[in-house]
Amino acid sequence: MTLIPLRDGDWPDPPASPEATPFVAAAKEGRFLLRRCTACGKAHWYPRSLCPFCLGETAWEEASGEGTIYSYTVLTREDPPRAIAYVTLAEGPTLLTSLVDCEAGGLAVGQPVRLVFAASKNGTPVPCFRPVGNLSGAPPGAP
Repeated sequence: MTLIPLRDGDWPDPPASPEATPFVAAAKEGRFLLRRCTACGKAHWYPRSLCPFCLGETAWEEASGEGTIYSYTVLTREDPPRAIAYVTLAEGPTLLTSLVDCEAGGLAVGQPVRLVFAASKNGTPVPCFRPVGNLSGAPPGAP
């Protein structure tokens, strides 16, 4: 059994930028923001002021924080172990992130996950995801 903890305070500090200020402010309130193009309507990650699909203007919107695991790997040589994953958000974009508060053997592609913020070394919220359900990642009530 390989438990992957949240590791609060163990993340590198994200670079500060004026463009990321609204995202960080919302994250400190527990809200997860994405940018969506006002021209083509597509949401994207990493947040940018110009749409990566059509170069249209974008606007912030609050995301659900729900997603599914697209791909993942477990770094068992780290102490404690770490899980890196691509998570596809319910809104469409896929982001590189970390899976936390889970059992490595219980992870699976397509598994539902939910956003949780971990703190970086200076306290800036870092978006991570944990499986929906219990620690093993199995849905509640599953054997």
